[in-house]
Amino acid sequence: MNIKFQEECTRNLVKGYETQANDFDSNSYYIQAIGADTLHEQGITGKDVTVAVIDSGLWASHSALKYDTQYGNRIRAAYDAINDTNLTTNNLTDENSHGTHVTGIIANSQHAVIDGYSKNHYQGVAPDSNLVVVKAFHEDGHSTYLDVIRGLQFIADNHEELDIRVLNMSFGAPPKSHYWEDPINQAVMALWAEDVVVVTSAGNTGPTAMSIGVPANVPYVISVGAISDNYTPDNKNDDFLLSFSSQGPTHEAFVKPEMVAPGGHMFSLAHQNMYVPSNNPQYQVGNDKFIMSGTSQASAVVSGIAALMLQQNPELSASDVKCRLMSSTKMAQFNGQLAYSPFQQGSGYVDAVSALNSTNTGCANQGMDVVADLNGDTHYMGAARSDGNGQYYIQGLEAFMWDEAFMWDEAFMWDEAFMWDEAFMWDEAFMWDEAFMWDEAFMWDEAFMWDEAFMWDEAFMWDEAFMWDEAFMWDEAHMIQESWLRQE
Repeated sequence: MNIKFQEECTRNLVKGYETQANDFDSNSYYIQAIGADTLHEQGITGKDVTVAVIDSGLWASHSALKYDTQYGNRIRAAYDAINDTNLTTNNLTDENSHGTHVTGIIANSQHAVIDGYSKNHYQGVAPDSNLVVVKAFHEDGHSTYLDVIRGLQFIADNHEELDIRVLNMSFGAPPKSHYWEDPINQAVMALWAEDVVVVTSAGNTGPTAMSIGVPANVPYVISVGAISDNYTPDNKNDDFLLSFSSQGPTHEAFVKPEMVAPGGHMFSLAHQNMYVPSNNPQYQVGNDKFIMSGTSQASAVVSGIAALMLQQNPELSASDVKCRLMSSTKMAQFNGQLAYSPFQQGSGYVDAVSALNSTNTGCANQGMDVVADLNGDTHYMGAARSDGNGQYYIQGLEAFMWDEAFMWDEAFMWDEAFMWDEAFMWDEAFMWDEAFMWDEAFMWDEAFMWDEAFMWDEAFMWDEAFMWDEAFMWDEAHMIQESWLRQE
């Protein structure tokens, strides 16, 4: 039987697609959405700030990644954690595309082109940032704990010499222990203690509550959820939280993610012959541009903003960067009402200009000591609570249930941590109120979504005798069973 369109039936492409698929338009809408275009025009481009990315590698021969805006070489080091070898720019590759796509959002040094005209701002958030590339993911997108930990060890060993200030980790796995017992989390906490700003993706396993994975569940780091501009970049009033974006609280009751950033139909770099584009050619534009969605892309946006902040003020601590980012966000509201709870949007939508203009200090990671946490002297629990009647709140703000009529101050912050109580456990019956689930009508085709087929190995068992030693060195004598990680 033949099937055809009825006479006079018309087909319309989704809003914004004509612009998205135009070879002559970079469509780096997120640069304008977060205000980075204004900063670029002021000369704030991430210059002299080194960002490390643990991912699937990099298309290092692409000029927009190899060179900064002044055509200076900016790949400071590269390491293959899978094969435990150092790489040069000439033999650094990315068979998958995920690492290239994420790094392009952070650091693409090409000028933005809109409506065929070159602009004074760039396609990457921090186009003059230096790069350290750690290849820990295979061609098909999977990795293991040991691969990632080798990559983290490389960063720990070289962060002072290479002056690594920001680390982007756009991947995750379901937590199988308390945050302080996970070996990847221990390594991440050790880097945070050295004032490396660690930015992670919240995860793509939403909208279920308590779906924040490792390492996003580390309370110290900056975990980022994803929003979409609904293909109307000039109108923020119809932006929405993407349904796949993971939400808190964590199993230790921390409010996560810390914030949200653009992560829908993100336009960045990838070669058409790489694994993901070759399997999803409908999202390829030309030979070097690809459309992808995920909290991976949202975390890359925030990593770029952190680099801009550190260029402006190199003396900022990691906690100060987190404080200024969170206290300068804006909470999403709808018709004058709270659109999403803090367990969905954290402190709100990131704003690069406001973050750089902020002078706030001491408002992040309050009451926590990462060194004491690493040493096992004390551990922490967050402020999320249930009142037993299906109402959820942040401790200290019991009067404010997550009623959509509650109005938020743009600088709203909460007490983050309390001393861990061994008796504290989430009630097994604790379920997320269905009212906190966004309407199923918000199921948008946000271009390519990362396949989450690579899940945690259920056979994974923790060796309680295995501890991260004070020198931050992995003891090869205590091997753990390799377990899958996924990119997000």
